[in-house]
Amino acid sequence: VQLVESGGGLVQAGGSLRLSCVAVGSFFRADAMGWYRQAPGKQRDLVASITSGGTANYADSVKGRFTISRDNTRNTMYLEMNSLKPEDTAVYYCDAVIRSSTYWGQGTQVTVSS
Repeated sequence: VQLVESGGGLVQAGGSLRLSCVAVGSFFRADAMGWYRQAPGKQRDLVASITSGGTANYADSVKGRFTISRDNTRNTMYLEMNSLKPEDTAVYYCDAVIRSSTYWGQGTQVTVSS
């Protein structure tokens, strides 16, 4: 199973980006999925998570700005990021739990300029 992320890039403060994460090579639907981010010199923190039933959870720092969603038919998860701030700059990783095993994507860089 491989998680493939896309959608990162450079954006000005106040702008938007949409990240995608697709689970490739799995015959089974992912259970919980999530987005994490890691800024230079900092630990990897949870940004948002979503259950297979669609229940979402967000870090306080992104509530009201980011929206997590998923398409179970395509084993794909999304992160819509609006009103981006320079402090949102980080490498964003997705993870997925599939049949009790956790998989990670390779990460995608998001850079927000002031």
